Amino acid sequence: MITDHGVSHRQACKMVRLPRSTEQYKPRMKEDREVIEALERIIAKHPAIGFWQCHYRLRLQGYLWNHKRVYRVYTKLQLNIRRRSKKRLPARVKQALFQPEAINQVWSIDFMSDALWDGRKFRLLNIIDDFNREVLYIESDLSLPALRVIRVLEFLKETRGLPEMIRVDNGPEFISHQLDGWCKKNKIMLVFIQPGKPMQNGYIERLNGSIRRELLNAYVFNTLNEVKNKVEEWVLDYNHYRPHKTLKYASPVLFREKQKQLAENLNF
Repeated sequence: MITDHGVSHRQACKMVRLPRSTEQYKPRMKEDREVIEALERIIAKHPAIGFWQCHYRLRLQGYLWNHKRVYRVYTKLQLNIRRRSKKRLPARVKQALFQPEAINQVWSIDFMSDALWDGRKFRLLNIIDDFNREVLYIESDLSLPALRVIRVLEFLKETRGLPEMIRVDNGPEFISHQLDGWCKKNKIMLVFIQPGKPMQNGYIERLNGSIRRELLNAYVFNTLNEVKNKVEEWVLDYNHYRPHKTLKYASPVLFREKQKQLAENLNF
């Protein structure tokens, strides 16, 4: 209107009913770099806190930014989306695979996962004596939390005794306070392998490979009872009839009996 009809700026605004202050307003872009850096420092150190905790922490640090400005930057950084913080693990010292010299010196424990025909996931808890490669227990169920691991170990405590050391990976069931407290109570050293180094638990990794090839990949399971029955059959064959090259082609149970008899002869 100003260029085509030659009217003044005031008249043009009046004709279209637009306040002159609105038409003349020029938005000022705020520099948010300092807000971004402050929020990123807080979130890096406290990944689980929300917006208001961030805002009041900034206030305590002396920043007087308006909460609306902080929230705008907060959402721009997508910090309002729930974050999964990585669970921090203590440093795991690199250790060579310890080779036990007697029964119940070292047990290894690990989990495996598979699915039934209907798609439901199930898990296996495998426990092996590293000395004679004997499968001590395989527990199978849809869920196996830390308390279930302790229950299996309590059963083995009554039937076989407990080891001096248990070797595990860094799974959530193994780093739980319940298992750590149970091992301390029973004077068992709980040894963790380094993350991403499965061969530091090589004995049970080899067992897992055999279970995967000969059992889980070989059969289709419709129910959990079928899994348990097949696992029981497989463990019986593995412990009593399967020859192991490292055991001079004896089965785990036969090798254990030979070692027991040898120890008795030496005591005479």
